[in-house]
Amino acid sequence: MEAYFDNSATTRVYPETAELMMKIMTEDYGNPSSLHKYGVTAEHYIKDATDQAAKSLHCLPEEILFTSGGTEANNQALIGTALAKNRLGKHIISTNIEHPSVSATLDFLEKQGFLVTRLAVNADGIVTPEQVVSAIRPDTILVSVMMVNNEIGSILPIAEIAKAVHKCSPKIYVHTDAIQAYGKLPINVSKLGVELLSVSGHKLHGPKGSGFLYVKKGLLLRPIIYGGGQQRNMRSGTENVPAIAGLGDAIKRCFADFDNRVARITELRDRLIAGLTALPDVVDHSKGAPHIASFSFVGIRAEVMLHSLEAEGVYVSAGSACSSNKKRESGVLSAIELPAEQRESTLRFSLSEENTEEEVQYAIDTVAKLLPTLRHYTRG
Repeated sequence: MEAYFDNSATTRVYPETAELMMKIMTEDYGNPSSLHKYGVTAEHYIKDATDQAAKSLHCLPEEILFTSGGTEANNQALIGTALAKNRLGKHIISTNIEHPSVSATLDFLEKQGFLVTRLAVNADGIVTPEQVVSAIRPDTILVSVMMVNNEIGSILPIAEIAKAVHKCSPKIYVHTDAIQAYGKLPINVSKLGVELLSVSGHKLHGPKGSGFLYVKKGLLLRPIIYGGGQQRNMRSGTENVPAIAGLGDAIKRCFADFDNRVARITELRDRLIAGLTALPDVVDHSKGAPHIASFSFVGIRAEVMLHSLEAEGVYVSAGSACSSNKKRESGVLSAIELPAEQRESTLRFSLSEENTEEEVQYAIDTVAKLLPTLRHYTRG
């Protein structure tokens, strides 16, 4: 038996979505900028995907900007804001648990002369609105705080942060990396109060290389890709119609039975947590997101446990799958101040709608079988 619990790294594409993409690549392959029927057909695919994305966030279609994924969406939000507002100020506020696509972009902006305040999270992986407001300066132009942490699943209070920031200064943009939240938590951007929100397609059974950035209407934002002026001059280049249409199709399927789907994922996660924490010296660090569970298997190094599980057909991850240096200790686990022996032994299990009760039980039974042997050799 196999059990894939690395869905926060990537998900399997819906078969119907893959079929649609193949049809577009081989039959409806026109350039959406062309005036003939193939171009018109391609344009319709993009419009349909735009409508699905806008419906999912309760926003306007013209507020959707398609990208090559979550990394580009985050880069566009941060660099685009910095370029547009640098005359008003060069101060940005973020946190010390952001995904590398945000933290590395902030590193780049610092080298360009911007100043970044990285707020420390508490033991639950949370920053408060009060912390954010206390860091605001006259030259602050942007606040970027993720909605759900990709390693421990903490859910940050974005609506409260946005409200507090705008009360202090309406001119500051609020951006949230919602890549691990989208499709798992209900999101209404008008109620959320953010100006910018990033999404990735391959986290919700869409294709890799797809994503979008919500950009509030009327926002001053500079493009970071120039050329033929596609997507309202905000992202030049021929649109990737198969990926965009695939993303739209995945969104439609993901949100069709949203509440029941998320409730089922949550139930499976809770079963997994209950089963694993009943085992000796297994510590739960899960913080609330319905699909993410984080555990320390005390006394066993994370990579040893990971590969032992892999040999039994259970696939999990150690930290973020988007860090090229896999041996580097997790900055998130350090940020929430886990003891060293727990940091070194932590694995993430992340679920999707495709997981089953049988897979969860198999994972629990497999861990229970492996623990005594692995601890015996570690301590021996």
